[in-house]
Amino acid sequence: MKIRILRGVCLLTAGAILTSASIGSARAQFPYVPSLPFSNSSTTERIVTAAVVAITIYSIARYEANEHQRQIAEARARQSYARMSAKRRADMKAKKVRYIAVDTERSQKTSPKAKKTVMIYDTQTQKVASNTAYDVEKAPSVGTTAKIDNYSAEYVGSGL
Repeated sequence: MKIRILRGVCLLTAGAILTSASIGSARAQFPYVPSLPFSNSSTTERIVTAAVVAITIYSIARYEANEHQRQIAEARARQSYARMSAKRRADMKAKKVRYIAVDTERSQKTSPKAKKTVMIYDTQTQKVASNTAYDVEKAPSVGTTAKIDNYSAEYVGSGL
């Protein structure tokens, strides 16, 4: 995916939020967006929220993962989820975050611009959510929730 397309998607996302009826509905769709310290300034809130959402779209390319990538991602995700404290799991459940994003191995399809390749793991089914690998230009910080494709996932890195 070209950077120009990514920027266009970010602008469309920002526009959709700016035209939404209320900031509360945007926060319901993106639960990781923090409460903002502005008092009754809905335009400012919408602009800042749009900027936050635009920043959290990290993916630069997506493609079908190979079997090795899938196995690595699943093993790392299971290990990471098993090591999570009960409090962290409860926090994820309270934020309604069901997925975790975990690093996997690069492949021949990996973009040269990619810093990492991640896959999404479903904590409810205990399986990789899809057979899609995402190349990311900038990985989120470990423990933060990121919007990757259609998933809101907590990034756990390599899970080791």
